[in-house]
Amino acid sequence: MRSQGENPHDKRGRITARLSLATGAVLVLYPLLVYFGQSRLGVSSMALILIVICALRLAASRLGGAARFAGAFGMPQLLTICGVIVLALVSILRGSPEAMLYYPVLVNAAMLLLFGSSLLFPPTIVERIARLRHPQLPEQATPYLRRVTAAWCIFFVGNGAVAFYTATFASFEIWTLYNGLIAYILIGVMFAAELFTRSRAMRSLRK
Repeated sequence: MRSQGENPHDKRGRITARLSLATGAVLVLYPLLVYFGQSRLGVSSMALILIVICALRLAASRLGGAARFAGAFGMPQLLTICGVIVLALVSILRGSPEAMLYYPVLVNAAMLLLFGSSLLFPPTIVERIARLRHPQLPEQATPYLRRVTAAWCIFFVGNGAVAFYTATFASFEIWTLYNGLIAYILIGVMFAAELFTRSRAMRSLRK
């Protein structure tokens, strides 16, 4: 009995998943990669590596379905990937890593666009996330979740402003420390506090 070949859709799915994982790791570790990469590999080599990884991810998005990739939660990633490519190209042309330092600013701007636009075109992002855990979310929760979404918008404005300051005025080491460590700690604290207060609010609304 002849064995069936591998399903092309399954193969494309695995390729897309692996590239998504690799790109996600690059985006998360971006400050550290830029800091250590440009000193050991040089600006042009580091920028080219980032371009290749991001270009492969964009190509894989077509295999996995471009429409799905560019959905509500995929759009910030799409914008940041394209932004990395642009910033890397500028760094190559200038022979300096300075342009690549503005990537965290781009990330905060993309997240601000995502969360802010959901305030204008509800349901808000936080409400969508909450409904994943609580499908039967009471209508009374909507105003609260709207305020939480607004709080995240304020956070992205503040975090983006600090990221811009470190990219423009601070040393390379301070930029790496803030954007590669402190910013993630602040995001974790914000998320934990939001999750805690949301859980308490959901329990009180059910009473």
